[in-house]
Amino acid sequence: MNKIPFIAIASLLLVTGKARAQKNALTHDLDSKQTLDTKEAVATDHYTFRLSDKVTRQRVSFHTRYGIMISADLYLPKTIDTTKRHAALIVGAPYGGVKEQGSGIYAQNMAARGYVALTFDPSYNGYSGGEPRHISSPDVFVEDFSAAVDYIGTRSFVDRNKIGIIGICGSGGFALSAAQVDRRIKAIATSAMYDIARVKREGFAGSLTEEARNKYLDEIGEQRWREYEGAPVKLTPRGAPLTVDAGTDSISHEFYEYYSQPRGWHPNSITQFTEVSEASFMNFSLLSYIGSISPRPILFITGTRAHSRYMSEDAYKLAGEPKELYVVQGARHIDLYNDVHMIPFDKLDSFFKQYLR
Repeated sequence: MNKIPFIAIASLLLVTGKARAQKNALTHDLDSKQTLDTKEAVATDHYTFRLSDKVTRQRVSFHTRYGIMISADLYLPKTIDTTKRHAALIVGAPYGGVKEQGSGIYAQNMAARGYVALTFDPSYNGYSGGEPRHISSPDVFVEDFSAAVDYIGTRSFVDRNKIGIIGICGSGGFALSAAQVDRRIKAIATSAMYDIARVKREGFAGSLTEEARNKYLDEIGEQRWREYEGAPVKLTPRGAPLTVDAGTDSISHEFYEYYSQPRGWHPNSITQFTEVSEASFMNFSLLSYIGSISPRPILFITGTRAHSRYMSEDAYKLAGEPKELYVVQGARHIDLYNDVHMIPFDKLDSFFKQYLR
C-alpha cells in the first residue's frame, strides 16, 4: 500500500464533499435489475439502485437522545405478516455515505430474505437534522445506532430479542462501539470496516507522525477561534476527488470511482465534514471494549484486495468469541459497498439466521 500524506488521508477517509452538477447520470454497472437511468434516478430521489419487487420501502424518522431527528428508510418483505414479530437489522452507511447508496442495497437485499431492515442518514448529514451541517462525531454517530434500536424495537412487528446490525466501512466501527454498551444489539456484522478514530489518530496503516498530528490539531484550534468570531465553517477536503490522473493514489482513485462517478454519486454524499470535528476522533477510541461484546457474535467481512482489510483483521483479533472473519476473494473496499455479485448476502443471511433465532 502506498504511503499517503496525512491531509490526503484525512480527506479520502471523509468519504464525501459537495457533489457537482456534472454528475448527470446515476446508473451503476452491476446487476442490470438494479440499474437506474437519469430520469428515473431523479424521480426516485437519486437512489443509486432499483427498488426490488420483493420489498417495500417507506420513509420514516426517529429522534436520538440529543434531540436530532434522523431520516431513515424502512424496508419490509412484501409478504411480511405484521401480526407476527420478526428479526430486524439496522444497516449503517459508509463514512460520509447516505441511505440512498450502498446501505440501501444491503437493507433491501436483507429484507428480500425476510428481515425487517432499517437504514438511515447519520446525524448532521443527508436528510437528518442537526446544525451546523456535516458535523462528524464518534459519540453522536454511535448514538445514531442506539436510537435506531429504540425505533425498530418499538415496532409491533419486530422481536426486540432479535435485533442485529450491519455496519459498512466507518459504520462498522460505530456499530461495534454501540454494541459495546447497548446489549439490545444481539448480533453484529461489519463489511469493509474502517476504524475511523484509529485512522484519525494514527493515519492510514500507522503513517501519521506525532509531529504531523500535533500540527493538524494546532490548525484545528486556530480554526475554532476563527469560527467562534464569525468565520464560515470550514469543511475538510473532499474525501473522494472529483478528478483523477496518473498521479492519484490507489485509495483516492477507488473512492473517486464510487462517490464521484455514477456508480455511487448522491448529492447528499459530499465526502466532507467540518474540520473541527476531526479532533474528537483523535480523543475517542471506538473499540476499547470490543471484547465485552462477547458472547454476542461478530462477523467481519472484508476482501482480499480491500485496502481496509488490516482493520477488520485487527478488530477480529481483539474480539471475543463467537467471531468469524470472512474474506471475499477479489473484492476491493468499495466493491463491498454496492457490488451485489461481491457482497456475501447469503453469508449474512446464514449468520443472522443462526444468531437471531
